[in-house]
Amino acid sequence: MDNTMFCYQCEQTAGGKGCVKMGVCGKTPEVAALHDVLIHSLKGIGYYGWQIIQDGGEINTPTYKFIMDAMFATLTNVNFDPERFVSYIQEANKIKSQLKEQLSGKVQSAPREAEYIAPATKKEMLRDAPKFGIMTDQSMDMNIRSLQQTLIYGFKGMAAYAHHALVLGKKDEQVGNFFFKGLAATLDESLGVPELLGLCMELGRTNLKCMEMLDAANTGEYGNPEPTEILISKKAGPFIVVSGHDMKDLKQLLEQTEGKGINIYTHSEMIPSHGYPELKKHKHLIGNFGTAWQNQQKEFDNLPGCVLMTTNCLMTPRDSYSDRIFATSIVGFSDMPYIEEHNGRKDFTPIINKALALGGFKEDEPERKITVGFGHHAVLSNAGKIVEAVKSGEIKHFFLIGGCDGARPGRSYYTEFADKTPHNTVILTLACGKYRFNYKDFGMVAGFPRLLDVGQCNDSFSAIRIAVALAEAFNCGVNELPLTLVLSWYEQKAVAILLTLLALDIHNIYIGPTLPAFFTPAVLQTLVEQFKIKLVSTAEKDLEAILGPNAIKV
Repeated sequence: MDNTMFCYQCEQTAGGKGCVKMGVCGKTPEVAALHDVLIHSLKGIGYYGWQIIQDGGEINTPTYKFIMDAMFATLTNVNFDPERFVSYIQEANKIKSQLKEQLSGKVQSAPREAEYIAPATKKEMLRDAPKFGIMTDQSMDMNIRSLQQTLIYGFKGMAAYAHHALVLGKKDEQVGNFFFKGLAATLDESLGVPELLGLCMELGRTNLKCMEMLDAANTGEYGNPEPTEILISKKAGPFIVVSGHDMKDLKQLLEQTEGKGINIYTHSEMIPSHGYPELKKHKHLIGNFGTAWQNQQKEFDNLPGCVLMTTNCLMTPRDSYSDRIFATSIVGFSDMPYIEEHNGRKDFTPIINKALALGGFKEDEPERKITVGFGHHAVLSNAGKIVEAVKSGEIKHFFLIGGCDGARPGRSYYTEFADKTPHNTVILTLACGKYRFNYKDFGMVAGFPRLLDVGQCNDSFSAIRIAVALAEAFNCGVNELPLTLVLSWYEQKAVAILLTLLALDIHNIYIGPTLPAFFTPAVLQTLVEQFKIKLVSTAEKDLEAILGPNAIKV
């Protein structure tokens, strides 16, 4: 294949249009090509799976798991190992054949695209890849392409949530079935803009159910998050930094390092783990190291300890720490040490021994702490006090400032916005966007911290639960609440969350720092007209638009 690609699934895509030579994320043209083959193969699986479901049949758990894992692996900053994608494509061939056999000839005229069986070798897969690139069909209506890709990217995000729930033994038939329905729809040339918009909204509703399932899985396994003060400074001694999102991996590592003199730090989206009772009971879960995922190359440079990457947010490792970063679950790089799972258990001995050999930090830093753990259970247990504070005027407004973070300089907007919010307002935050401002002291209002960390992007369900519960308490709709959503987006989980918010008919969402390159002007105009989506401008102008010209001086 030639050294070209086209990918515009993330916010930092080259030139705001698409990566065509090398992914800004570090994805090579080879990996991008294998992604294209895999996604096309999954569409065919979707077609046959949907035929089985419509015929009254069921999809087995291994097939469900494969769809979730394979789609998750193509999400931005997850897996850069071409051999892993070759394996996924080979497995997709087997599953498609099994589904066709399960139908026993009941499908007489499947789309040609659905019948595609990828060749056996990587070289041949790469030869086929140009047939399946996003821009291959130049005759396709650009709005149809836009909505098909929005659907695919939403599925990638929802697959991540479904994967995390399945790791803890939770799956949902409705969620699984919609994957097959939606993937099949991307091969249906009869569907126009209205039908595809409808499917995007259906994905949003399904993703809400998926996030609810994940919330139940996490709280069922680890308890309801509690407000918890945690260390953000370093302690002397050997250590392992755990990044990504997978709390089961963290739990197993905590159990295997118990009593071995190794401190465990969370990193980036793992910081909410400290609020869960079943995790924080391990006293060597010592604190949080570093900041957002996009700073890892600088923060891990010559680290005297080890890093465990559990899911997404992986960047190309520098030589200075490539010998001490380990992958597990969905993530990976060629030649990066990988921790396999066997019968539900992972043996972390290699990373434990490496951490002990490196020796860790030599001395303690001056102690610094912040508070996390304001999930929906913690916040809504104080709902009565919050409602009274709003009625009395002590709390004037709520801002949800959240989302996926990235390195683009324009993301300083979110720090400025948080800094300029009046002292009689509350900031809810979730996902890694909070690292722009979560180490700042915003003080208190009405007896509550002004900054409430709701959790991971995986915990977006908590924010929705809080908003819906407050609307019920005030006997109004969510759009009538003194609440504004200010979201940053980077990758495809944010797409799934945005579709969920739109499916709930939530209006006036501020989104930035730029809009998705895969939205055409017509699709964007439709969203603006129906849901009043707004692109962020400046913090001061947006706050004045939300609160009035004098409010930010309070």
